[in-house]
Amino acid sequence: MYAFTDLNWLHILVATIAYFALGAIWYSFLFQKPWIRYQKIDTSNPGARKGAGMIMLVGFIWTFIMVTGIAVLVSRIPLYGGVLSGLKLGLTMGILSALAISMTYLYLKRPPGLHLIDGLYHVLGQIIAAIILVVWK
Repeated sequence: MYAFTDLNWLHILVATIAYFALGAIWYSFLFQKPWIRYQKIDTSNPGARKGAGMIMLVGFIWTFIMVTGIAVLVSRIPLYGGVLSGLKLGLTMGILSALAISMTYLYLKRPPGLHLIDGLYHVLGQIIAAIILVVWK
């Protein structure tokens, strides 16, 4: 529990909301059509959206947990340089996340475009979260 005692939960919540908001923009406006096509979702099927609210709630919780992990690193690693340090940390964490997603997608034989859409979302989301946490430290 010691790792969590000096965390600023407001900062974590704000960084989580920013990461999650990026997802709303990413998957609604920027990449909605190709993502749906790559996932082979039948949008004419009325059941295609079933459970979306619960999926989003759980996704927010997972994002909160990821951002908490970044916050633990920010509190333990001597980071200097503000935005640049946040960028480096977020890029490192985001690339690791993107690689994990891509590795799973390789076995599922998902199209390369899906690797990019989902992987780059997490790279950018973790950069944003890390910058918020480092600068607002």
